[in-house]
Amino acid sequence: MTIGRSVNSISQPVPNSWQARTSRKLGPASKHRIHNAKQQAFATIFLHQLARVCLIGPRLMRWQSRQLAKRSAAAAAVAAVIAGGIATCIAVPPRIEPDKAGTAAVIDQALIEAGKYLATVGDCVACHTEQGGTPMAGGRALETPFGTVWSTNITPDLKTGIGSWSFGAFDRAMRKGVSRDGHRLYPAMPYPSFAKIREPDMRALWAYLSKGLAPVSKANRAAEMRFPFDFRLGLAYWNALFLDTTSFVPNPAKDTQWNRGAYLVQGLGHCGACHTPRGVGFQEKAMSDAGRDGRLYVSGARVEDWDAVDLRDVWAVDDMVKLLKTGQNRFATAFGSMTAVIHHSTQHISNDDLAAIATYLKAMPSNRPKQAPLPVSKATLSTTYSSRGGLGYTQFCSDCHRPDGAGVPGIFPSLAGNPNVAAQDASGLIHIALTGWTTAASAAHPRVFTMPTFAGLDDRDIADILSFVRASWGDGAAPVAAADVAALRATLDPKFSSSRFEAPRLANLLSAPNADQLVHGMRLNTETKALLPDHVGADLNCASCHLNAGTVADATPYVGVSLLFPRYSARAGSVSTLAQRINGCFERSMNGKALATDSPEMKAMIAYFEWMKGEAKPQAHAPGSSMGEIDRSLTPDPDNGRRVYARQCAVCHGANGEGRKDAAGRGVFPPLWGDRSFNKGAGMARTEMAAAFVKHNMPIAWRQHFPLGQGGLSDQEALDVAAYYSPMPRPDFPAIVQHRPDGHMPKDGR
Repeated sequence: MTIGRSVNSISQPVPNSWQARTSRKLGPASKHRIHNAKQQAFATIFLHQLARVCLIGPRLMRWQSRQLAKRSAAAAAVAAVIAGGIATCIAVPPRIEPDKAGTAAVIDQALIEAGKYLATVGDCVACHTEQGGTPMAGGRALETPFGTVWSTNITPDLKTGIGSWSFGAFDRAMRKGVSRDGHRLYPAMPYPSFAKIREPDMRALWAYLSKGLAPVSKANRAAEMRFPFDFRLGLAYWNALFLDTTSFVPNPAKDTQWNRGAYLVQGLGHCGACHTPRGVGFQEKAMSDAGRDGRLYVSGARVEDWDAVDLRDVWAVDDMVKLLKTGQNRFATAFGSMTAVIHHSTQHISNDDLAAIATYLKAMPSNRPKQAPLPVSKATLSTTYSSRGGLGYTQFCSDCHRPDGAGVPGIFPSLAGNPNVAAQDASGLIHIALTGWTTAASAAHPRVFTMPTFAGLDDRDIADILSFVRASWGDGAAPVAAADVAALRATLDPKFSSSRFEAPRLANLLSAPNADQLVHGMRLNTETKALLPDHVGADLNCASCHLNAGTVADATPYVGVSLLFPRYSARAGSVSTLAQRINGCFERSMNGKALATDSPEMKAMIAYFEWMKGEAKPQAHAPGSSMGEIDRSLTPDPDNGRRVYARQCAVCHGANGEGRKDAAGRGVFPPLWGDRSFNKGAGMARTEMAAAFVKHNMPIAWRQHFPLGQGGLSDQEALDVAAYYSPMPRPDFPAIVQHRPDGHMPKDGR
C-alpha cells in the first residue's frame, strides 16, 4: 500500500505556481529524469496488480463457481420437486365423478333402446366378442405393434363384467381410459374418440350395457405387451400428451346434418382409429378435421397390415351410404375388418345418420384425384396380352373382375374407380392377394362371396398382376415390387392349399418362340364368341367350361385334353384327333359350326393346347386333368336341386337359367338352359357328367379353394342340381347320331 500511496502522490497534479517555479529552475536533463521515474512507477503498479490477479483470481473463480453450483442445485431441486409433483398428479388416476343425475334411478326401456342403437353405431360387439363367443363377453385378440390386448367382458356380470360399476366409473373409462379399479386402459380401446360422446348419449349407452344385456360370467384375459409397454403407468403420461377429454362441440358455421355426421364419425363411430395416420407416440395425428393437423383426419392409414383408405371426399353421398348400408357400391366392396363393421354396425344405422356421416366425409377436402366409373367399352386394354401382368390377370382375375375391370355388380367389385386400387400404399392389395377376402354379409347381400388366397403364386407373379391392375385402373398408382410382396408375405405367413396340379402360367406364353400364335390361341378360348361369331351359336366361350383359359384342375384343363389325343374312340369306331375334339365342342357345347382344320384359328388353338402339356408324355394321366368324379350310386332329387340352384346358382346364371351379361352385352356367366345355351349333344346336358363338373367347380367364390374359390357342394347336392337343370329345354342336336354309329345312348344322355 505504501507504493500505492507514493505513486498516488507522484500522480497528483502539480500546482501551476510550483510548475512555474520548477520550470524556471530545472533544465532539460532534470525533466527527462522525472519522466523516466513516472514510467517506472506505473510499470511497478501494473506488475503488482497483475500478480494480485494471478494469485487471487483462481480463488475468486472457484468461489463464484461454488456459488453458481449451489444456486443451480437449488434450482434443480425446485424443478425436480415441481416435476415430481406434476408427474405424481398425472400418475394418480382421475377420480370417479359422482352421478348427480342418478342415472340408475331413471333407466327405462326407451333409454335402453336408445343405448342399444348407440352401441350398434359404436360397433361394440365387433371388438368385445371373440370368434364363436357370446356377444359382448370379450376375449377377442387385438393385435398392436406393442403386443396383444384382449377385449374385456362388458356384460353386467358382477364379478367378470361391469355389473358392479357405477355410471361414473363407466364414464371415466370411456372418456379418460381408466378402469373401475384404477388401472389404465390401452388405447386399443378407442377412448380418445369416445371422449367426444355427449353426456346424454353416454348415459343411454350405460343403461343398455348395464340393464339391456344378460350377464355372462367370463374372466378377462391379461394383456401380453412387450417391455416397456407392459408398464401401464406410462399410459398416464400418454394421456397427458395426447388425450382431449372435451366432448363434441358443434361447429356453428355448419348445418345440423354436417354436425351430426361429424359427431358420429369423430365420436361413437371412431373412424379415425383406423383411418387416421399415427404419430411417433402411436397417437392419432388428428382427432377431427379442425386445427393445424385437421387435414390428416381420416386421410388413410395402415392398420394390421391393411390399408385403411382415405375417406375424405372419396365418393358422392349416395355412394358412401350404399357402401355403409350394403357393403358394396359401384366403385368398391368392403374388405378386411371393414366387413365386420358393416355386418355388425353400419348396415343397422338409420338412413338419416348414414347420410349425415357421408355428408361430413364428403365435405372434407382431399387432394386425391377424383375417379369416375369407366364408360362401357368393348375394347381390350392394350397391355393385357403383351405383358406378364396382363396375362396373369387374364388367367387368375378376369373371370370375376372381368377383362375391363368392371367387376360384376352385386357380386364382384369393380377395379375401376376403386380407392384400394388407386391407394398410394399398395399393402391392402397385396394383403388381399396373399390372404384372400370375403364380402360383408348384409341384409342387401346375404350371400357371402370369397376370393381365395393367391399365396401359391410367387412374389413376381403377384407383383406383375397387381402392377397391371394399378396401371390399368389405379389412376397413375405406382407399380408393386416383388420385394414388397415378399415383405408382407413374411409378416402374414399366409397358408394355402396347393392345386392338384401346377397350372401352366399364361405369363410364360410370352417367352415362347411362337408367342403371338399361342396368345391368339388362348384368346380364342376365352373370347370364342367375340372372335368366332360365325362358329358359335350359344352365349358361351370355351372357357365357360374350361375355366381360367383351361388351367383349372378338375375342369377338364387343356393339359389333360392335349395328352389324350389322338386316340381311338370305341363308341365312334375311329381314331379322333384333337381338331375333331375341338370341333365337337363348337358343334355341341357352343351349338355352332366346326372350324376348318387347316384354318389359322384351329392351328392357333391346337398350338395353345400343345403348349399346355409341356414336358408331359402323351397318354399320361395328369392329376386333376379330367372333370373329376362323383358317387354314381346316388339317386338324384331334382326338387332339392331346384332349391340348391336358387340358393347357390341363380345369382350368376339367372333365376331362369338365362345367364348374365354385362352393360356392353357381353356374356359374363353362361346360360344353363334355353335357346342360347349348349345343346342336347353337349356333355353338360348329361346329368352325371354335369354333376361331376358342378361338384368340383361350382359355385365359384364359395370357399378358400384356389384359384376361383370353386366347389364345396356335396355329391348329393351336385347331382340334384344337375338333375334339375340338365333336362331343361335347350337346342336339339340331330347330328348326334353321327357321333354314335352303334346307336349306343349313355344312360344320362339325351
